[in-house]
This record gives sequence, structure tokens and C-alpha cells, in this order.
Amino acid sequence: MNVECSVVKEFSLETEQGTLAFRCWEPEIQSNAAPIILFHDSLGAISLWRQFPDLLAQQTGRTVIAYDRLGFGRSAVRTDKLPADFVGQEPQTIIPLLNEQLDISKFVALGHSVGGAMAIETAAQFPDQCVGLVTIAAQTFAEDVTLNGIRDAKKMFADPDQLKRLEKYHGERAKWVVDAWIETWLSDEFADWTLKDTLPKVTCPALVIHGSDDEYGSTIHPRIIAQNVSGSASVEVLEGNRHMPHRENEAHVITLVKDFLHSID
Repeated sequence: MNVECSVVKEFSLETEQGTLAFRCWEPEIQSNAAPIILFHDSLGAISLWRQFPDLLAQQTGRTVIAYDRLGFGRSAVRTDKLPADFVGQEPQTIIPLLNEQLDISKFVALGHSVGGAMAIETAAQFPDQCVGLVTIAAQTFAEDVTLNGIRDAKKMFADPDQLKRLEKYHGERAKWVVDAWIETWLSDEFADWTLKDTLPKVTCPALVIHGSDDEYGSTIHPRIIAQNVSGSASVEVLEGNRHMPHRENEAHVITLVKDFLHSID
């Protein structure tokens, strides 16, 4: 898939905890369709979405908005420990500020991994504004598969060279980013985290994408999402894909999202 030239804009938002960095991709031919807000994964950042937002904007004709969560990428440095309810807290803080800054009345929430869980929380907390939900490799509880994958990653990041690779995206924040992911998910406080009570509050249509060989979550998660949301849900389990379907199978994932959004317009 060739990358077209979107109009890319950057801006920031001030929160009580610090400054958030945002990037916005506007398609060459714009429409009045609801923009897509992206929520990144536990090690993610705007830059780690790579060309996905640009392609998504061009293929769907919608504005795509991505941001670095506090402590990540180019947003303000963070030194505190993530609270056990950080997944649900994220949209409470971000969505009202973003909607006010960009005058957004309706939007689509799309998230990868824990960002998928944040997208679910967003759809649940803002049912009158969220017109569509897309999850990619989202987790709905702290599954053993997930925790074992994180334990393996903890061993990997004991190698300083691995941490240095992340510095390209997070700079001085890299160590905090890794610790926030690993120590939060493996903590006793997070063991009971679940989206059980959140999913029924999702009333908009949902597209649930998951890799059959995801090393950070089994295919029980897309089933749980589809069976428990109150709105319609379509599940796509991509055979042979692991935790990054939007990189491993980028063109197909974008087509799935494009077709899904066309169906709900």
C-alpha cells in the first residue's frame, strides 16, 4: 500500500499533570465524518504507529488523531507509579480536553493492546459521542498468557541494549515506560483488573481484531468483547498474526477498519 501525503498537524494540550503531545493527519479529500482517535499500547508513542495513521486517514477519508500518553514519547515526563485503574482514568482526563480543543462532537475510538482497553473505556464513558469502536489485540483482564509474556519481556529488557532501542521513541522516559508496563501489570493491585463491568456500557458498533498467535493475549479476549458489549460487534481473528496485526497485516487491517466505518456511516 502506497503512502499518500496527508496534511499533518501537531499540537499540545495542557493537563494538571503536564503537557500532552498530539499529531493529527487530515486526508487530502476531507469529509464531515467523525475523526478517529488512536490509543497506543504500553510501550507505544505517536511515532510507533509509523505509517498506519497516515494510511488510515487516506483510506477512510477521516481525520486521525494520535497522542503520547503522559510519560510517553514527547509528552511530559512522568515519575510516579501508574494507579491500578489507569485504564479507566485515561479517557476521563483526555477526551473532554481533546473534544474542547478540536471542537469534536462525535468520534471513533481505536486502540491497540492496553490502548484497546482504553478505547473500550472511552466508548463506555462517552456513549453519546463515540460512534464506533475498533480494538486491535486488546486485553479484557490480566490473563496468564499476558502476564507470562510480560515476564518474558522483563527478562529481555534486563539487557541495556533493548532499553536503548526504546530511547529512540521515549528518550529519557524509556526506563519509566518499561517499568510502568511491567511492574503495573505484574502487581498484586492489578491482578483483579477487568473490563467485565465496562463492556455492557458500550452501545456503539464495534470491530474487534485479534491475532490468532498473539503472545500477549489469547483469543478469549475478542470473544469476551463481542459477547458482552451492548452494541453490535464483528470479530476478525487473523490467522498467523501475533500482537501487532496493524503492522504484520497492515493493508488488511486498514481495509477491515475502512469497511467497518463505511457500514456504520
